[in-house]
Amino acid sequence: MLDATPTTGPIALLREDLRDFAGYRSARSEKLQGHIWLNANESPWANPADRDGALRRYPDPQPQQLREALAALYGCVPEQLLAGRGSDEGIDLLVRAFCRPGGDAIVVSTPTFGMYAVSARLHGTRVIDVPLREADGEWICDLSAIGDAAIAQSARIVFLCSPGNPTGALLPLKDIAALAGRLERRALVVVDEAYIEYAGAESAISLIGVQRNIVVLRTLSKAHALAAVRIGSVIGDAELIEALRRCQAPYPLPVACVAQALAALDGNAATTTRDRISAVQAEREGLQRRLASVRGVRRVYPSRANFVLVRFDDAQDAFERLLSVGVVVRDMRAAQGLGDALRISLGTPAQNAAVIGALEGVRA
Repeated sequence: MLDATPTTGPIALLREDLRDFAGYRSARSEKLQGHIWLNANESPWANPADRDGALRRYPDPQPQQLREALAALYGCVPEQLLAGRGSDEGIDLLVRAFCRPGGDAIVVSTPTFGMYAVSARLHGTRVIDVPLREADGEWICDLSAIGDAAIAQSARIVFLCSPGNPTGALLPLKDIAALAGRLERRALVVVDEAYIEYAGAESAISLIGVQRNIVVLRTLSKAHALAAVRIGSVIGDAELIEALRRCQAPYPLPVACVAQALAALDGNAATTTRDRISAVQAEREGLQRRLASVRGVRRVYPSRANFVLVRFDDAQDAFERLLSVGVVVRDMRAAQGLGDALRISLGTPAQNAAVIGALEGVRA
């Protein structure tokens, strides 16, 4: 049971000791006007390598132009969005803000993205696993069992990955909404949509207005080809986002990364991104079909992401054959239940053809 509190909505799940936490107020957080800035202990001169002098000042913690651009992209308002250092920072912030070290838990469904458990364990938070199961060649996420586990063990966060990594399976929005309704005032339901652009499906962001305990993670690393820029977003109830902002590091977004992201979300770059998403989707269908006919391939799972999970009769042999022609894929054999599997990211048509060429001689 939650402690009695006048707070309503998902913010009621915030750690009690953080409910009046103001966080660190950096110099750039103060909304002041002036032309001689002497409040942040910055150098009065630019570094000789900084030709236009843009880097000697600390950056805006949450640049309004970037937040507006990301909010327009994702279909929310800027107040519902926190930008940070990839989805990883969002995961870490959520665990730290909503889980008491040694006293709370998260729920995951393996096989899944490993950072949920990593962040929890580094924070002293228990990890409850409700594993995915296979049925008729597809991965099934038992959201009813997840709800049972979250309630029975007083979990504060449920992490769902949709499309799943490494499975590529998409979760129905109606089932996510039902789980969130069941866990209202009990737990956050965090939907990691790192690969949603490749699914051609509606985002769980559309559910936030109805179920305020739903939080969505998005990133520019995948479909927008900006992995090195490290910009991700946490999208949720505006009060929750403000609480996370108070827990965030003072200056999370480098100026150069913000500029690159804004350029990538505008004009021709955005059009090219949409075209390349379509190209990946077409290549995905072709690669899945061709892999299924390769001798030694045991199973190719249907995917809604930019990768394909494949089981082999001899995964080591397949891995070595790919490496012999310079193709590096993700070895999934250490993951629970995937002792014979490799995850293959979609490449260019020529790169995908190289994968098939290397595997065609795999021993059965």
